Amino acid sequence: MRSTTVQTQFHYPEKFDSSGQPEVREYWSDKYNVLFIKRIVDVSLSGMILLLVFSWLFPIIALLIKLDSGGPVFFKQKRVGFLGKIFSCYKFRTMYVNDAADTQRASTDDPRVTRVGHFLRNTCLDELPQFLNVLLGHMSIVGPRPHMLKDSREFSDLIANYRFRNVARPGITGLSQVRGYRGPAASFDSILRRYQWDAYYVRNISFALDIRIMAETCWLMLTSLLNKDKPIPADNTVYDHAAAALAANKKIA
Repeated sequence: MRSTTVQTQFHYPEKFDSSGQPEVREYWSDKYNVLFIKRIVDVSLSGMILLLVFSWLFPIIALLIKLDSGGPVFFKQKRVGFLGKIFSCYKFRTMYVNDAADTQRASTDDPRVTRVGHFLRNTCLDELPQFLNVLLGHMSIVGPRPHMLKDSREFSDLIANYRFRNVARPGITGLSQVRGYRGPAASFDSILRRYQWDAYYVRNISFALDIRIMAETCWLMLTSLLNKDKPIPADNTVYDHAAAALAANKKIA
């Protein structure tokens, strides 16, 4: 992986406060109505999903996890959230219990991933408990995916202004994910392209964009459930990366 730091420029945040966090007063002032509606939608949809889906699906998934590998049903990990604040992110456990879970990213055909874990990861059902994080205010339904602490430090060293993506609450799904950048970030290009899409989302956040991302996420999940041999793609050609990234870069630079 390259060690060169890439310099990018954005309209805001152009300033950082005394603790090194992005200055967001201007951003919140410009986006107040959108962010207010977004929070109402987050709480409403999360409550409905937890009541109508999680309530009956949780016992099934919990039983499968227990039968497959024993151990805890949930996996809790420290992630970097809004304005760099650390929070505990909840997921269904998809790996055998191991000491490297908080420092080593999952790889393709990772032996730590259980049989049930493969299914949960391929269908994104492992992310279902994160609707609890949304209700608690740690996350939004749509936004840049939260990184574990090690990744956040490494990516910030590679890309200048990387903390810009933390101006928005992290999401269960995001623009990077529906554009094909999902799973382990195995290369510098993968990290950069994901960041470009995240930065584009933060600067162009809107209710219409959230609806589109949620619709595309549901379609990807449905496709994966109907065809187990074709899981939700990760860093592949679900999108014209070269042209799309160039267009996004022009808008965010």
